[in-house]
Amino acid sequence: MRLYTHPACLQHDPGPGHPESSARLHAVLAALDRDRFAALDRIEAPRASTAALERVHTPAHVARILGSAPSDGLVRLDEDTLMSPTSAEAALRAAGAVAAAVDAVLNERASRAFCAVRPPGHHATAGQAMGFCLFNNIAVGAAHALAEHGLERVAIADFDVHHGNGTQDVFAREPRVLFVSSHQWPLYPGSGGADETGVGNVLNVPLPPDTDSMTFRRVWEDRLLPRLDAFRPQLLLVSAGFDAHRADPLAQLQLDADDYAWLTTRLVDIARLHAAGRLVSTLEGGYHLDALAASAAAHVEALMA
Repeated sequence: MRLYTHPACLQHDPGPGHPESSARLHAVLAALDRDRFAALDRIEAPRASTAALERVHTPAHVARILGSAPSDGLVRLDEDTLMSPTSAEAALRAAGAVAAAVDAVLNERASRAFCAVRPPGHHATAGQAMGFCLFNNIAVGAAHALAEHGLERVAIADFDVHHGNGTQDVFAREPRVLFVSSHQWPLYPGSGGADETGVGNVLNVPLPPDTDSMTFRRVWEDRLLPRLDAFRPQLLLVSAGFDAHRADPLAQLQLDADDYAWLTTRLVDIARLHAAGRLVSTLEGGYHLDALAASAAAHVEALMA
């Protein structure tokens, strides 16, 4: 199994006190530096190409992100989303990691991959950076699989506590991509209602605050996993946000690391059944450092099994 990351992803700095800090990725990488992860094949993430980005984003959006990094200080794109001098490079590496991981699993150089990158991506729409996200990394990977590898069925499972509005926005009218998501409701970004179904290729299951492990697992067991299974994906992509953990300061779901291990195991089962085991996961949210580290480690350990 491969681990994709890059030092530039540690250098993106949205400013003092911002929850999406480099300490998040430091915590994840420290957790994955333990002996039980010694078998990971560690790969430096390449930059995403302009062509890969423009399959998902408008040319104007790509140019805006690549041209907005300041020479010093910060540039604010919206209330929550800021760029520092190194942010454009980090965003290129984060999106490039997912595209490279897709190439690796589809070319049989690896069965699964985890992209330990930031900034996260699933809130970025075709034409707008938002919610800490500059480029939509998981969407870049999915579009790359369709365009470069000719796949006909790519599934995206998103268990971040915040709805992946950007991913849904990009693929809402693309029947070759299935998007399934559980997320807290109400919560930022205010999308993800059960009535949002795309062209029959979107399944959202909003969860009320204080949803516990049992309810979360039942929702996936009864609704989301069967939908993934019925789609028979040739590739399974995962937006792995760990902010539904009970300790996370930005939301109110009540999960723990064992829930992420359980769900990851079930996702791997679906990938094995339909996609020759091919699964690529990328880091999204998670803002309590200890909870994030433990949850990401549980996720990657289940991917390696």
